[in-house]
Amino acid sequence: MTEETNGNCGEGRCRRGRGRPRAKRIMNGACRRGCFAPYENEEFSGRETVFLLPEEMEAVRLVDLLDNDQEAAAEIMGVSRRTLWRDLHNGRKKIADALVNGKRLEIVPGNED
Repeated sequence: MTEETNGNCGEGRCRRGRGRPRAKRIMNGACRRGCFAPYENEEFSGRETVFLLPEEMEAVRLVDLLDNDQEAAAEIMGVSRRTLWRDLHNGRKKIADALVNGKRLEIVPGNED
């Protein structure tokens, strides 16, 4: 199990390989663990899964659901606009991949601080 999927991200400790640790984000929305899958049948064991990180979910929520612009959303999350854009881009891409390709979408739970 990787650090991305076991809930150790979001505290500035998670790394995706080389480079700097991820910056801590301020997240006001309730990000609970959830799973969404196509309703073809009840057997999900063989289905590919896409994992949506809490910061990606929060970026999508702030920009797409609450209609904040990226500058305002970045300020709310306490990150740069570039970091917000990257989280938003990755989140949207994962959601589109799950919807278009019939994959299971799992929201990774955030750490409650």
